[in-house]
Amino acid sequence: MRILIVTDAWQPQVNGVVRTLTETCRELTAFGHQVEMITPLEFHTLPCPTYPDIRLSILPYRQVAQRIAALAPHAIHIATEGPLGLAARRYCLRHKLLFTTAYHTRFPEYIAARTRLPLSISYAWMRRFHNAGAATMVPTQSIADDLRARGFDKVVLWSRGVDIGMFSPGERDRLEESRAPRFVYIGRVAVEKNIEAFLKLDLPGSKWVVGDGPLLSRLQREYPEVHFAGVFPQPELARFYRAADVFVFPSLTDTFGLVLLEAMACGTPVAAYPVAGPRDVVGHSGAGVLHDDLRHACLEALKLDREHVRTVAEQYSWAAATRQFERHLHPNQPAQVARLEAQTG
Repeated sequence: MRILIVTDAWQPQVNGVVRTLTETCRELTAFGHQVEMITPLEFHTLPCPTYPDIRLSILPYRQVAQRIAALAPHAIHIATEGPLGLAARRYCLRHKLLFTTAYHTRFPEYIAARTRLPLSISYAWMRRFHNAGAATMVPTQSIADDLRARGFDKVVLWSRGVDIGMFSPGERDRLEESRAPRFVYIGRVAVEKNIEAFLKLDLPGSKWVVGDGPLLSRLQREYPEVHFAGVFPQPELARFYRAADVFVFPSLTDTFGLVLLEAMACGTPVAAYPVAGPRDVVGHSGAGVLHDDLRHACLEALKLDREHVRTVAEQYSWAAATRQFERHLHPNQPAQVARLEAQTG
C-alpha cells in the first residue's frame, strides 16, 4: 500500500512526534508498504512565535495539492494540525478523500500556557480539525477518554514503542562527576514541560537537565546548582538514562511521553505526577512512582528494582505500535486513487 504521511513536525526537530513518525515509517517500510512524506523540508518556512525551533510552512496549499495528486496515495495520514496538516485536510475534503489524523500534542494547554487563550476556544478548533477525518489516533486510553468527553468522535488507540536495543541497561558512568543520587530530566526545555516543578525540589544529590528549548537561558541563570547538559543524539541519551538514579517527568500535559519508555528500558525508575501519560505508561507497574508530591515520588522511586523496571519497558515495541497504526488507516477506493493518477498521468 502507498501511504502518505503529512507532518509539520520533522527533522531536525528532536521531539516525541518526530521520533514516533520516524520509527513508524521505518516499520511500515519493513512491512512492505511504500511510505511517502510531506514535511517542512520541502517548503519555505518561518519560525513559530514563542518557539523558533519549530518551523511553519508558508502558504503551502498549492504545493501540497500537487504532491498529493502526484503521489496518488492509497491512504493518507495527517499527523499534525499546522499549515501542512491544514492544507492536506483541505485538499482531502475538497476531493472527497478519506484521511486519518493523530492527536500527538495538547496544543490547547500549550497555547493557554503561553497566551491564556481559553481552552474552550482551542478545543473547539481542534475538534473541528480532527472530526473531519475517518479516525483520530491517540496514544493512551486517558487521552481517548478526555477527547471523547470534549466531543471528539472516531477516536482510536495508537500506542508507542521503544528501541530496547539502543535503550538498555549498561555502564552507568555518564554522570560520575556529580553527587549521587542523580535525578535527571530529558526533553524540551519549555514552559509546557513544567520543568521548574522539578528544579525547585529539595532533593539530595544532584539534578540534571538534558535538552534545549526557549526556557534554557533563564533556567540556567536562576538555577546555577543544576547541571544543564545540552542536546545529544540518541545513543548518548541512553548513557544519561542509564546513569540516572531516577528519571523525573514533571509534565502535566504530555499525551504519552516517549522518554518514560526510554528511561524504563535503561532500567531507570520514573518519578512523575499521576496524570495522563505517566498514568497510562507507568501506572501501578512498579516501574515508577506517581504522586501529587513530586519530591515524594522522586525519593520513593530510588527504592525500585531496576531489573523490574526494564522488564516493564520490554512490553512495548515499535512493530506492535505500527501494526495498530496500519489497522486504523482508511484506504481510499481504487477509483479515487485512479482519478488522482489520471490527473498527473
